[in-house]
Amino acid sequence: MEILRLCFYNLLSFYLSVFATILRWILSPLPSIKRFPIFVPFIDAYISLLFRFSNLSSCTLDLDEHTTIHFWAPNHRHFNKPNLVLIHGYGGDAKWQFMYQVQSLARSFNLYIPDLLFFGKSYTTRPERTEEFQAKCVVEGLKGLGVKKCSMFSISYGGFVGYKMAEMYPEMVEKVVILSSGVGCTKEQKEEQLKKIGRDPVELLIPAKPEDLHVLVNMSIYKYNPFKWAPDAFLQEFIDLMCRSYLKEKQELVYHLLSDHTDCMLPILTQETMLIWGDKDRVFPLMFGQQLQRHLGPRAKLEIIKNTGHAANIESPDSVNALIKTFILQRNQEEEHVKFTHQNMDINGCI
Repeated sequence: MEILRLCFYNLLSFYLSVFATILRWILSPLPSIKRFPIFVPFIDAYISLLFRFSNLSSCTLDLDEHTTIHFWAPNHRHFNKPNLVLIHGYGGDAKWQFMYQVQSLARSFNLYIPDLLFFGKSYTTRPERTEEFQAKCVVEGLKGLGVKKCSMFSISYGGFVGYKMAEMYPEMVEKVVILSSGVGCTKEQKEEQLKKIGRDPVELLIPAKPEDLHVLVNMSIYKYNPFKWAPDAFLQEFIDLMCRSYLKEKQELVYHLLSDHTDCMLPILTQETMLIWGDKDRVFPLMFGQQLQRHLGPRAKLEIIKNTGHAANIESPDSVNALIKTFILQRNQEEEHVKFTHQNMDINGCI
């Protein structure tokens, strides 16, 4: 299924790119229209429809006079489904990063998908740039939506935030899934990895021009490049709409992430944890996942997806979605079975 999906999206990317190039050429004599974004807003609207068809609505919560956080949350919460929070990384807002997850996961979970601060419609005027503050804001937003218990799936930078959320709120977070994140790596490992990449991390994570975006995608994707055929005009639209807002604040998030504070002793989570890694990850190589698994001990397991890079949520969504469902739902089904058995025993005892 995933091979067919990759072939389809390669062909779709090619034909859309040809169409985009022709359309830009036709409109090029009209400077005012040429500058107006066309393609990315259309795709963004399509992704929004995917979310809405998955029983999700866009909602914005004011946490206080300084901070606003945006969520995609269920139109109708089903109490027979567990709650699952999806936390994104760099590279656009939550919609663009979880477009291949929502339809599949919404069948089994009540999904809560926040935009982290300075992404999408979430922002703050407060000076904090820590993962702790991001986690605190996500939790306050969840509580405002009536969520008391949840499991969590986080990717890349979102993994740092998700780890803090699980550490700070163990009574709320039941199970943890982390995809391709550098949680727990040392300062020396960061420096060595940055040397291998050979790019400034701010330029890599917050692209300013089409060439930068090509580098980021090539680093993140192993099997295919969704922007391979995309004209520079399309890539520049994506950068202008997804990366330009809150530019200074996003840079500060990166600087904080790379600072020495992250070398402090990493606490061991009390929750059952599943780590998912692509074996061809060039951003956070597989050794980081193996290192984190050893640190977490017997309550953690590592699932490796073959021939997949850093962005496994995009490259191998069927595998990622299946792993999440199996890991989180297994215990819930066992608990329901135990609860049902105890109820039957109580009834039989009364008889």
